[in-house]
Amino acid sequence: FLLDRIKRSLLASAGLLLFAFGFYLQLAANIGLSPWTALNQGLSNHLPITFGQASSMVSVLIVCLDLLMKETIGIGTILDALLVGWGSDLFIALELVPYQSGFLPGLAILVIGLAISCVGQWLYMLAGLSCGPRDAFLVGLGKRLPRLPIGRVNILLNLMVAVVAFLLGGQIGLGTIIALFGTGIIMDIVFKIVRFEPRNVTHEGLLETISEFMKALKV
Repeated sequence: FLLDRIKRSLLASAGLLLFAFGFYLQLAANIGLSPWTALNQGLSNHLPITFGQASSMVSVLIVCLDLLMKETIGIGTILDALLVGWGSDLFIALELVPYQSGFLPGLAILVIGLAISCVGQWLYMLAGLSCGPRDAFLVGLGKRLPRLPIGRVNILLNLMVAVVAFLLGGQIGLGTIIALFGTGIIMDIVFKIVRFEPRNVTHEGLLETISEFMKALKV
């Protein structure tokens, strides 16, 4: 049991750090942030917190909505709340990719960032240890809109987030519009390539993990 959960936790962690790197590339593209990234920036501009801390704060708030939607909360949710914010701050500090000054290079970096984030989402969801706050919310909405591909559900969610980000003064630009629609399109493409449907994954909740751990100890 313990070895299996460690392996799955490592897979989820790798996916989340990859997702955070994709987040960072969206910042480095410098042509307008994705809706969630713009929301984090808007909050960090209004509050005495860093971009990564804003991401973690949003995660906690979304967890509350996930619980209301009766979505599974588990190890993956906790890892997401910790690693995406921390990883974003780390990549920003390392400055691995310079901020772009031209539109075309920025567009290329943005698209690459979106694709990397989607691959990261696939990897950590594959672990089945529950989704991160945002993705649990996305899957919850997706279950309520079963006829729509998950990417299109993501477009609707991003649109709502973009409106809030705009009101908070987040960096909204052409890149935001591209990310708003591009994330959903790229998500559908990536998930189709790997034959992955997030709504079909049975996730392990935190209480279930604790219960299985206690059984393993008795054995």
